[in-house]
Amino acid sequence: MDDSAQMKYILLGVLAGLFSQTHAQSPVFHAPPAWSKGVVWYQIFPDRFWNGDTLNDPPLGAQQDAWPHDTLRPWKLHPWTSDWYKLQPWEKSSDQDLWYNITRRRYGGDLAGILQRLDYLESLGVQALYLNPIFYAPSHHRYDAYMLHHVDPYLGPNPAADLALIANEKPDDPSTWHWTSADTLALHLVGEVHRRGMRIIWDGVFNHMGVGNPFFVDVIQNQQASPYADWFEVEQWRDVDSGKAFRYKGWFGIQDLPEFKENQKGLTAGPDQYIHDITQRWMRPTWSSGVHPRDAISLGIDGWRLDVAFCVAHPFWKRWSARVREWNPEAYLTAEVIDEAPKLKPYLRGDEFDAVMNYPFAFIASEYLINDRNRPSTVGFQKQMDDLVEVFGYDRFLSQQNLFGSHDANRLASHIVNRNFAKYAEWGSYFALSKASNPAYNTRKPNGLESKIQAQWMVFQLTFPGAPMLYYGDEVGMWGANDPDCRKPMLWPELKFEDEWHRPDQSLYPQAQVVQWDTSLLQLTKDLISLRKTHRVLRDGAFRWLRTKDNNEILGYERYSSAGGPILVFLNPTDQAQSFSGRPFFEKAYAWPFSGVFESESGDFHLPPRGYVLFQPR
Repeated sequence: MDDSAQMKYILLGVLAGLFSQTHAQSPVFHAPPAWSKGVVWYQIFPDRFWNGDTLNDPPLGAQQDAWPHDTLRPWKLHPWTSDWYKLQPWEKSSDQDLWYNITRRRYGGDLAGILQRLDYLESLGVQALYLNPIFYAPSHHRYDAYMLHHVDPYLGPNPAADLALIANEKPDDPSTWHWTSADTLALHLVGEVHRRGMRIIWDGVFNHMGVGNPFFVDVIQNQQASPYADWFEVEQWRDVDSGKAFRYKGWFGIQDLPEFKENQKGLTAGPDQYIHDITQRWMRPTWSSGVHPRDAISLGIDGWRLDVAFCVAHPFWKRWSARVREWNPEAYLTAEVIDEAPKLKPYLRGDEFDAVMNYPFAFIASEYLINDRNRPSTVGFQKQMDDLVEVFGYDRFLSQQNLFGSHDANRLASHIVNRNFAKYAEWGSYFALSKASNPAYNTRKPNGLESKIQAQWMVFQLTFPGAPMLYYGDEVGMWGANDPDCRKPMLWPELKFEDEWHRPDQSLYPQAQVVQWDTSLLQLTKDLISLRKTHRVLRDGAFRWLRTKDNNEILGYERYSSAGGPILVFLNPTDQAQSFSGRPFFEKAYAWPFSGVFESESGDFHLPPRGYVLFQPR
């Protein structure tokens, strides 16, 4: 969330527990939907994925008269293929620093762009999409929504017409809400995703809104007399006679993000009803006679990812999730709750969420597979992962979003370049340390060994139990420090990207950092996802560790079931070649894909540094 994100994660671990208390009522158990077990997720940051419609790109200095509070909107479209840290002429003339400019860049990614790239996503093999916010908001990240009942007009085909429609509505009265061209295009995207056999969830922010939202603007103007006076956490009303200024609670103190007011039910009546109304709108869309999306598609989204879910009390989530199940019994709900695994339990009892963004998976696995200093032993790592799975229960763990990176973390490739300098699990401090504004953080392109480490990570992520989630571009080797550098525009093979010469301090690298697809990593990712589809055991099969008696450095495990033959996986997480006795595992077996040599006479198997092998016994 740009300038506010660091504060978010420094305080996250401290405050997450404030809303973790349990409640006396008996939970209504709801298992995650069957389709979510072992599904491969792909996260899309809309502004940076693909600009499919250049006609909806407002120029620098554009005035948005139809929405007077759209003060942050004007921009000049940034060149998609430019050197990331290189300032453009208009940025140099702004008298602002690098970070001000980068966080305010717009690249023009839109819904048309996602639609045009569905063939790519289908060829990659992903089965479910998670979109960062697409609701009407002024920023590139859209976590500061003006409203949740409309898709951002600048993601759709006709912003001017959409803004005119929105201006004639009563924002808290669903009977006055129109279906804009951006709204219908978003639901057309949902339909096209479904036609390809995939699922799609949207990002929901139900704790706060942007300061320009119409409800809060009315509160600013009318104070206690506003019909929305009870919607927000007002600390002091304006009093001209006494000189008292209007004060309110912003999310983590950020005044651009006024928080919804909470009570014993979770949220006060106004925002509670609004959120239920918009949830129904996107999950069970309906249209008046003659008004419907293109091709008469009337399909709702498959669920939600809930931003800062720890900032909304449990009673709200219990009531809201129950309504969601009424609208779609197969809906999938996943929460952003970044904390120690045992503290996630209250959210995952079956009456709130199906899953979380599984950062504990990333914390534990990265210490073992990526770091080469203070790396835990193989036995210690296995114990940590066993304990993590036990927190969820194995069946529920199969639906957890096992990830490494996201829009709020440095990219996997850059984490590997900077391995060992800080602990990823220390989330608050790591967020600040992994930013390119830290001179100790290395922003260069990964080298050969580092690319091998990333390939090995992909093998582990895509064969371990759970629902692996890829952050856009990781499959082609994109690199970048933490927010905002993890939000570079997606690499596409038909585009010629400038080499990266500029460092954050505007000095130059000694040699060009060539920006292009890592085609071998992409092919590996495709092959692994294809293997998951071909062998169901990798999606919902059982799991056990395999222990090599003669080499404790080797990580081995097996996915198995009564319905399908087992898949055996062995990884060498060290920077040295490793050998072990392979005959107990590999005799009468074939390898896919593999690096290393099996000596049939001795039965020894040799894995190179960061090598891996997958076997399916005959």
